Amino acid sequence: MIESLFTEPWWMYAAVFVAGMGAYIVSVISGGGGSLLLIPAINFMFGPKVVAPIINLGDLIGRPSRLIIFWDDIRWDVLKWYAPAAITGVLLAGWLFTRVDASWFQVIIGVFLVSTVFQYQFGKKERTFQMKKWYWLPLGVGVASISTIVGGLGPVLNPFYLNAGILKEEMIATKTANSFFMGVVQIGTYSFLGALYGDLWILGIVLGLGATAGNLVGKKLLSSMTDKTFRKYVLAVMVLSGLYMIISKMGIL
Repeated sequence: MIESLFTEPWWMYAAVFVAGMGAYIVSVISGGGGSLLLIPAINFMFGPKVVAPIINLGDLIGRPSRLIIFWDDIRWDVLKWYAPAAITGVLLAGWLFTRVDASWFQVIIGVFLVSTVFQYQFGKKERTFQMKKWYWLPLGVGVASISTIVGGLGPVLNPFYLNAGILKEEMIATKTANSFFMGVVQIGTYSFLGALYGDLWILGIVLGLGATAGNLVGKKLLSSMTDKTFRKYVLAVMVLSGLYMIISKMGIL
């Protein structure tokens, strides 16, 4: 019975664990982008059709551990603006899903992410504009709506966190809290539609366990990192994520 759940060789599960751990270490020390790093790895091992459910299940399992690890660093003043707006955005996207072709937003967001390295003068500049609290309201609606329609948008919110002066542990904790409940809805949807089944659950759980280990290692690395170094890592991942979005949309990848 148990053996029937494990349809892959043992080393494949080990590879998924290591991939999850590595991606989440990078995600912690650079403000996000772990899912984008996992896409080519999971795609290579299992094919494109199961990438989204495996990664989103792994993310969902990894998020509670990250919330617990970084609980004291959550910026509740941001969460109270962003989270309700994001829920509204998801509901709006559900209504727009069959009515709007917004896939071209991925290219626009990719260009925006690549441009951040110039906006912040390659990490020399700390802020590019003054981020006010109420800005999180339209951001929550917009980002949640677009990401629900076209898929993950990578670390698109990072520039706004940087401009709000939210760095390191505070950024990781607040981003995770903001996205946790959306992940619950995603997994419920995949299960309802039959996209999560059999061994995909096992693979997603193994990925989540790797992500949990990555969170623990990442937190230790993050605590010894300066704000300046963290900002440079954030910018690097934003640029790489933007390039990936542009290139993949053009059909090169």
